[in-house]
Amino acid sequence: MLNSYPIPAADVTFEEEIKHSRFITVLFPCASPEDFKQKVEQLKAAYPAANHYCQAVIWNEPQNAAAMGCSDDGEPSGSAGRPMLNVLQGAGIGEIGAVVIRYFGGVKLGVGGLVRAYSSGVKNALVRLSKVTKIKRVRAMLDCQYSHLADVEHYLTLFEVCITERVFTQHVTLQLEIPVSSQEELQAVLQQISQGQLQLSFSNEPL
Repeated sequence: MLNSYPIPAADVTFEEEIKHSRFITVLFPCASPEDFKQKVEQLKAAYPAANHYCQAVIWNEPQNAAAMGCSDDGEPSGSAGRPMLNVLQGAGIGEIGAVVIRYFGGVKLGVGGLVRAYSSGVKNALVRLSKVTKIKRVRAMLDCQYSHLADVEHYLTLFEVCITERVFTQHVTLQLEIPVSSQEELQAVLQQISQGQLQLSFSNEPL
């Protein structure tokens, strides 16, 4: 399991004409099958006269085989969706969707020509794609005394922890999102500075 991986920062579009057919490739951020379905519907509405809307998606980390899919959308089997997905996998980018919109120009390309066309669109769009790094995080809760709060917040900042909620009662309860790669080391540091009083409570709820 990866602790971090690149994801798209924004949509990118690349268009080319091959033997009179117009190919429009759109890459976009996509974190779930529902996100992907919604984006495909938006693209179909934006390009209503196209002949094909071929698709590939990885909605989790780049090599998670259970979180990806593809569609030839009426093109010959294996000529569009799978080649597109292969290019995405080879790029090592997660949470990414790809749709190649084709307006047929009257000249058949053959299976080999289609594989090259759909692969080319995704490859060219990837060159233009801006990316950010996603850090995988886990939810946790921490109860601490007011006397510990300044030190706790200092170390949370050092370990790039997001504090999503603070509740102030007789003590302070912090809801946290902690980088997966830091959770064990942070737990040890907090125990060290508090003589064992501070204990992170981790949630199984996925982020």
